[in-house]
Amino acid sequence: MHLSMNTLTDPTPDTRRRLLDALAAIIASKGYAATTIADLVAEARVSKRSFYEQFSDKAEALLALYESATRQSFAVLRAAIDPARDWHDQLDQALGAYFATLASNPPLLRTLFVEIMALGPRGLAVRRQSAETFADFIVQVAGPSLPKPLALAIVGGIHEWVLQAVEADAVAGLPALTAPAARLVRAVVDASA
Repeated sequence: MHLSMNTLTDPTPDTRRRLLDALAAIIASKGYAATTIADLVAEARVSKRSFYEQFSDKAEALLALYESATRQSFAVLRAAIDPARDWHDQLDQALGAYFATLASNPPLLRTLFVEIMALGPRGLAVRRQSAETFADFIVQVAGPSLPKPLALAIVGGIHEWVLQAVEADAVAGLPALTAPAARLVRAVVDASA
């Protein structure tokens, strides 16, 4: 699945989707700090009024972009899980799908992993909520013997690997993290059982 604002799993009005697509494109080329509302509405081909009907400011738009992309990534993981099979058997498939999704759009991935921090506490809060959601999912799939703090450690470790790939401009290689990430998850989950 391609990580694109055009394929969000949640329906959004066309104007909102166009604004989010434009925001992702502009931030990828200019960075969050240099992006203006004027840039955004020009790229989306909408009026400033249309922007302000959707968002109160640029920060709110970035938070919406982050949350939408996170929901899509989470949907990819959910779709790769088959509750009828042992979780060990599904791990490689789920992680492979997740990393392939992340690798499919390097500029958006940079926005989500780096530029979100430009929002300070608000960016940190949305990033932390995302980590909590993924940790809850790991506990749900792996079983209650895995304490949530260990699931958060797994998410944190995987996210640091992704961040390293973003910083090294090596996002295309993210699918190669499938095997080491699966080993990490298995080791932590099996040790806690």
